[in-house]
Amino acid sequence: QAQLVESGGGLVQTGGSLSVSCAASGIFFESYTVGWFRQAPGKEREFVALIAPSDSRADYADFVKGRFTISRDNTKNTVALQMNALKPEDTAVYYCALTGLFRSRQPASYTYWGRGTQVTVSS
Repeated sequence: QAQLVESGGGLVQTGGSLSVSCAASGIFFESYTVGWFRQAPGKEREFVALIAPSDSRADYADFVKGRFTISRDNTKNTVALQMNALKPEDTAVYYCALTGLFRSRQPASYTYWGRGTQVTVSS
């Protein structure tokens, strides 16, 4: 059974950096697009970034372009999201997810989800 576990969340000040990671098991990881999503209290879950399975091409939401970088290591079944220049509005629970649909930004397209990791940015 596929399992995704996020780690690395925490508390950081505005302008700081944080890296969150996702470790996958029980699945042929390298064949899936991996997405990062986030959900703040009272808001819908939103797309943050994704990385394709084969060529590792990345796609980012406009509000994180130039600040966040997604990367994957198919030998370790892991994906990382490096977050720089963090803002209070980046505060949310961050989730990683897998989809067999190439480069989809839609949460409904993702089959496997982790439980999330909290990122809090203080002002």
